[in-house]
Amino acid sequence: MNLDDFSDLIQRPDGGVRRDAEERRERLTVPPGALGRLDELGEWLSAAQQSVPVKAVEQPRLVLFAGDHGVAELGVSGRPAGGAYELVRAVLDGASPTAVLARRFSVPTRIVDVSLDCDPELLPESVVRHRVRRGSGRIDVEDAMTAQEAEQAIRLGVAIADEEADSGTDLVVLGDLSVGGTTAAATLVAALCGTDASVVTGRGGAGIDDLAWMRKCAAIRDALRRARPVLGDQVELLATSGGADLAAMTGFLLQSAVRRMPVILDGVVSAACALVAQRAAFRAPDWWLAGQVSGEPAQSKALDRMALTPLLDHGVTVGEGSGALLALPLVQAAAALAAELPEREPEKAEEDEGEGAEASESEEAAAVDRS
Repeated sequence: MNLDDFSDLIQRPDGGVRRDAEERRERLTVPPGALGRLDELGEWLSAAQQSVPVKAVEQPRLVLFAGDHGVAELGVSGRPAGGAYELVRAVLDGASPTAVLARRFSVPTRIVDVSLDCDPELLPESVVRHRVRRGSGRIDVEDAMTAQEAEQAIRLGVAIADEEADSGTDLVVLGDLSVGGTTAAATLVAALCGTDASVVTGRGGAGIDDLAWMRKCAAIRDALRRARPVLGDQVELLATSGGADLAAMTGFLLQSAVRRMPVILDGVVSAACALVAQRAAFRAPDWWLAGQVSGEPAQSKALDRMALTPLLDHGVTVGEGSGALLALPLVQAAAALAAELPEREPEKAEEDEGEGAEASESEEAAAVDRS
């Protein structure tokens, strides 16, 4: 499998439609710029949908890729190794922040077990039926998975994206349910950005103390030594230093861009996968929004590289798609305002333009008199 093939399949959102949306925005009763970034979001959605006025976001979906990472055995996470199952269970039981937000915003949730380290019988068939492997390898001393498993995971992500697009999903909120995932994500970002481990090492969604941070930094440093020799091959990089869940998310992001399905990224894990995907297809980031600032330095590094500016900065570090979910109402509000605000009456618009021209001429005449 060659991820570079996606480069020819992905086109940018329609620039002509975006210009039409911008022109329509200038005709609205609310002055241009008064709605701040909401104007930009509405125009971006118009281009993505190829529709002026923009259509409402009516069928969003929260998609969570789940997996365990062997590197968590080193005590680099605030959660126990192999504990991603508990995160999945909390979402299914409606007891996690992500579940509460999804319920409040009426967003259906889909959980995909790519590499959880638990018995499949503990979870519903709808969650576990796509599992690629049980856990990912300890990336500081071994590959996360084989190249064949990496390809299988990527193809899984592609298939999930196709299923969502075919079902009518018009925007995806993307997150992860993982333990040790931020360590793998930071390794990928450091490798792709050419930075040291200390620059990208954060404290994870659950938070870790200084000793655990030092262990995490050392693990990323060792994983980086194994990642750098395979930087030229994205599939090999994911197999060596990522994980099955991260590979699936990368495939999902690429195919979502192929299918013109916008995605809101959550934290450092989705940002790292997006960075790998960008390396394969440079137009792909035009289909993504950064939902929030997670506080992870690797996320900031990745978003800067992709020129994505987060919508929110509320200090939410819990992860699991929660930050991206919080950004969803903002995107929906932008669509509603762009579609439903009335345009100025043509006569009024011409009068305003004439008054503006007369005022400009008067100012020029006054300037000449003063001189």
